Amino acid sequence: MKQHLSLEHNYKAASNPNEASPVIIMLHGFGSDENDLFSFARELPDHYSIIALKAPISMQPSGNAWYTIYFDSSDGKFSDTEQAIKSRDLIRDCIDEIIDKYNVQKDNITLLGFSQGTILSFSVALSYPEKIKNVIGLSGYINEDLLLDGYENNNFNNLKIYSSHGSVDQVIPVDWARKTEPFLKNLNIHSTYSEFPVGHGVAPQNFHEFKEWLENTGK
Repeated sequence: MKQHLSLEHNYKAASNPNEASPVIIMLHGFGSDENDLFSFARELPDHYSIIALKAPISMQPSGNAWYTIYFDSSDGKFSDTEQAIKSRDLIRDCIDEIIDKYNVQKDNITLLGFSQGTILSFSVALSYPEKIKNVIGLSGYINEDLLLDGYENNNFNNLKIYSSHGSVDQVIPVDWARKTEPFLKNLNIHSTYSEFPVGHGVAPQNFHEFKEWLENTGK
């Protein structure tokens, strides 16, 4: 049964609803909604519960965002950091609601994000690693402005991260994404990084690779 959360969401139950299950929480990209990544749900391991959250900021004429991006900023794209931090902590609180209202394992939570959803997945996991076991970050990067003060002193022993990017991404430069793995390794976080010859999207081979990573490394 679908429960009420602070954020609208799609929900797919695990194959055995009578047992507490691991859960994948999906965070969509800028201008999209909870239906986007949820299209992956039927192809992911069925012992996971899957919840796709809808970002809180409505856009016109359609879509949603976790925070505003000012594309006409004189110095290039400018992210609304205050909104982003608010969304970071809204996701944190929503994770607590999911644990409370759904029959899921609180120590087996995977965040799966795309683009802006990846940026927030990283910020949640690095700021509150006690809540997250795995991150699958697609077409995003680590924005240090969104990390909790003192994050580098957190215990990351149980956190594993897969990240990937398109080598010809015209939305988020691949050079930004290439900084992810060394950043994580500097924190002694188990991480994997891959590139694919695509733009700002998820190639079929990318999907199969992160699915395999989840079934093996991330289990």
